[in-house]
Amino acid sequence: MKPDTADAMTDTNHFFRGRRLRSSRTLRHMVRETVLRPEDLIQPYFVLETDQPDTSLPIASMPGQSQLGLEALCQRVGTAVAHGLSGVILFGLPRHKDEQASQAYAANGIIQQAVSRLKETFPDLLVITDVCLCEYTSHGHCGLVRNGRILNDPSLELLAETALSHARAGADMVAPSDMMDGRVQAIRNALDSNGFTELPIMSYAVKYASAFYGPFREAAQSAPGFGDRKTYQMDPANGREALREAAADLEEGADLLMVKPALSSLDILSRLRHRFDCPLAAYQVSGEYAMLTAASQNGWLDLDAVTLESLTSLKRAGADLILSYFTEDVLRLLES
Repeated sequence: MKPDTADAMTDTNHFFRGRRLRSSRTLRHMVRETVLRPEDLIQPYFVLETDQPDTSLPIASMPGQSQLGLEALCQRVGTAVAHGLSGVILFGLPRHKDEQASQAYAANGIIQQAVSRLKETFPDLLVITDVCLCEYTSHGHCGLVRNGRILNDPSLELLAETALSHARAGADMVAPSDMMDGRVQAIRNALDSNGFTELPIMSYAVKYASAFYGPFREAAQSAPGFGDRKTYQMDPANGREALREAAADLEEGADLLMVKPALSSLDILSRLRHRFDCPLAAYQVSGEYAMLTAASQNGWLDLDAVTLESLTSLKRAGADLILSYFTEDVLRLLES
């Protein structure tokens, strides 16, 4: 028997009508669960030691990004600050490299100069420094090398000295990315014993030995001269290990934890978010940036749309802060 009209209408109300809250742009924005803010974004910059401080050398594998002399850096940062940039992270490209990475902790090294210059020019800008040796060693590894082996404990002293030199230059935060065991504790001890007890550490706690780092090695001139970094960076297949690394860094004195690379580690971000209450950062790395940019240049993707979607997915997975080469562009999008 055919049901009457009233019964039929009642039956249709038993299923979920999610479209009711999607009917207009205004309503969609009102009920949006995840919001991307300018304060969430950090722009990485590559600082080049050069006699011509206005130098800007485009990075072929990262269209839109450049190696910047000090003057060019300040000009570019100034433009971004005008659009709402809150934070930067700096990577140095020194003139001189040696086995001891001496320019990493030199008082007048390129990063130390850049920090001092940026803090003088933009006092409210959060200036974070990457703490690693790979950009400064002649062999390109993140620690000292002896007989073809990357040494852990002897590298800690130089990493701590590097972080301390950044603090003395005026850095607001240091971010060790080397993946040597115990480096957070070594850096925390060095900072505390020299009066920098209030300086936070953002640890690259979960840093996988990822194939997505390729363009960065061109940008930072930091490709290893032999072998690879798999003896100290994590195996991308491991998830439980990420929890151990994160817990260890917090115990050693880290204030924020970072996951890298971002888009292929959404599950790890989510697991860390549920396990730890500290702020979490995600690094949308060079390969992710290059991949989306190249697809856009071929007309295959809407770059603005996929950029916003990818960054929103990182926040949805649990990131509080996002390091992305798209930051400058996204700040302009968020203004519109």
